[in-house]
Amino acid sequence: MGGVMGFMLLIDFLALAAIGFVVWWFWLYKPRALRSATMAGPIEIIVADGVYSPARIEQPQGQALTLRFFRQDPNPCAERVQFVDLGINVELPLNQAVDVTVPAQRPGEYGFSCQMQMYRGTLIVK
Repeated sequence: MGGVMGFMLLIDFLALAAIGFVVWWFWLYKPRALRSATMAGPIEIIVADGVYSPARIEQPQGQALTLRFFRQDPNPCAERVQFVDLGINVELPLNQAVDVTVPAQRPGEYGFSCQMQMYRGTLIVK
């Protein structure tokens, strides 16, 4: 009986660890890559392996910005990028560059994601 009880506790612990990982990955994880939009030309963002790279982009206020998304990930979730707060929703064909123009914004943080919000990024306007 002790062996069965120990096995059940192990299963419970593993299930809780898996739930904790899912919560961290989808709601608590903040990507560290930061790219500043101070250079001329579009900023290239690679869509691969479940992430945008870079996932955090800094932009001076009052300036429009062009983001060039290149989707390498065949996952159907990566088919679109959306900036919900800005009303931008663009299809990302596989292995093709797509330019997304973001008009000048007020200071703040503007999230972008796939339609299921598994791929996530942030545009930081200062």
